[in-house]
Amino acid sequence: MAVLVTRPLPDTDRTAEALRARGFEVLLAPMLRFEPVPLPADLGRETDVEPDDEAGRAVGALIVTSANALRAVAPQLENSSLKRLPLFTVGAQTAAEARAAGFAKVISADGDAGALRELVAGGVKKRIFRKRDTLLYFAGEDISRDLAGELAARGLHVVTQTVYRMTQVTALPPEVCDAFAAHGIEAVLHYSRRSAAAFVAAARSGGVEISALAVPQCCMSAAVADVLREAGAAQVSVAARPDENELLEGLSRALRS
Repeated sequence: MAVLVTRPLPDTDRTAEALRARGFEVLLAPMLRFEPVPLPADLGRETDVEPDDEAGRAVGALIVTSANALRAVAPQLENSSLKRLPLFTVGAQTAAEARAAGFAKVISADGDAGALRELVAGGVKKRIFRKRDTLLYFAGEDISRDLAGELAARGLHVVTQTVYRMTQVTALPPEVCDAFAAHGIEAVLHYSRRSAAAFVAAARSGGVEISALAVPQCCMSAAVADVLREAGAAQVSVAARPDENELLEGLSRALRS
């Protein structure tokens, strides 16, 4: 019996390793596909001077709320002066990747988007950037939270730059459909509303919806769980916190019950 991981590459590989370390067999079905979006040429090629936005404000700091945003933007900023600016991240993992990519000053909220908002909002008082500066927020095409608006309410000027999109995968891999049909999958891990919705649609089109929704569905948040419940799944659990270790603990509890 295997656990099915639906999160996109390359994160799905890290999750698979964590599951195997806990003794689980693993099948992979990434339901969203990562696609970088090119930066405007003036951002990607900036090398010598502190960049200014269209209103003449200097860019004083950068913000990323996901590892995908960092993966999309880091190769495009290889020779850019933007890498010398403070970079705010949500968590420690993204912060570590940012440092490895050569960003000079990385500041991690070590929490969620709310913690990041408070950290950035305090940046003026801590003299990390000036209040008149622009904050450049590298984000995905689909944004679940209006971080720029929340910071604007604090008097900060934020420019949101789309650097990646996640496109929906419409079909489950044949081996996954076969495993569902043979009752060879014991649980499914879900990380976002979009990937959960894509999973339901793909299971339906593959003719395995009933068996796919009959097993425990372990979700990163209540919002993700709502998608599965609305689709008819009866065994739905939610991680105690939006953290992968908590999700895997929830998986173990679901399979023991």
